[in-house]
Amino acid sequence: MDVGRWDWRAVARDVARAHEGAVVPGVARLQGDASSRTYYRVSRDGRSVIAMRLAEDPLKSDEVVDGERPKSVPFLEVGAWLRRGGVPVPEVLHADLDAGVILLEDLGDRTVERALAEGEDKGALYRMAVRLMVEVHAHAARDPDPECICFRRRFGEGLLRWELEHFYDYGVVALTGRTPTPAERGVLDEFFSDVVRRLCALPQGFVHRDFQSRNLMLQDGRLRLIDFQDALLGPYVYDLVALLRDSYVAFDRDEVLALQRVFLQERAARGLVAPDPARLMDDFQLQALQRKLKDAGRFVYIDRVKGNPKFLPNVPRSLAYAREALDHLGGYEEAREVLARILPEHFA
Repeated sequence: MDVGRWDWRAVARDVARAHEGAVVPGVARLQGDASSRTYYRVSRDGRSVIAMRLAEDPLKSDEVVDGERPKSVPFLEVGAWLRRGGVPVPEVLHADLDAGVILLEDLGDRTVERALAEGEDKGALYRMAVRLMVEVHAHAARDPDPECICFRRRFGEGLLRWELEHFYDYGVVALTGRTPTPAERGVLDEFFSDVVRRLCALPQGFVHRDFQSRNLMLQDGRLRLIDFQDALLGPYVYDLVALLRDSYVAFDRDEVLALQRVFLQERAARGLVAPDPARLMDDFQLQALQRKLKDAGRFVYIDRVKGNPKFLPNVPRSLAYAREALDHLGGYEEAREVLARILPEHFA
């Protein structure tokens, strides 16, 4: 059966019924992560599509954003811009915004994380991923669209600082049950401010925001990119940190260095900012410090506020990456001492 001839309105109605709890033949809810969106696989006569059920407010991001409220659904807006640049993202088959359903090409279930577990070559997969990342960055530099929401939002001082405060609220206070003393809080305030100042001074560009193993699908030997609705402008190294400081896949130092070399080679070949390897590592560790502190706080938030403890096992790895970044960067000894007193199992 050709899915192009499906009755899309009927599919949207079936998804709406399944979302309300009805058992609908051929409609299966997919396991989700922390998103407010829900996903279903709709199957008919051996063919299938993916139905994205939008949140109650489809214009509101699951992440905190720094910029204007979008005028249209960000997933559709950013996806259209990516497709114009030849970026391999899922095809939109039908959008019924009144029903709150977007029907997408089914890319299967084989994420990079799953492909690794099935024995795919890690180096080859991640070289492919870095090249795809740089292709997206080059498209943004070559063909920016001021009308697209990803170019009207920014990982600026306000958002970067908010994420570090999120770590303080949940990764420090909520996780430990302890409120730092005024002196400790002052040290952390100064630390947060300096990290944000340095990140804002880095070269800026397109940021997917969550370019990692669960948002890269492997289909017929080709990577496909998903979950791009929160894209914005920010530090040039952010996506590389998201990929190589993944909460789900670990990398040793040699793997990181090899993939950083690919990143620099691919960027230089496309005329993008490509610093020397030592500078890239400094920038990488600075961004990793901010990102992984934020991740740790976010995982606790998802447990305490959203009632989903699924991500708590990722807190130790996130804080281990933050500790590694502190060791590399130096200059934050007072902050390290405070964190070691409050979170000794992670920073002592």
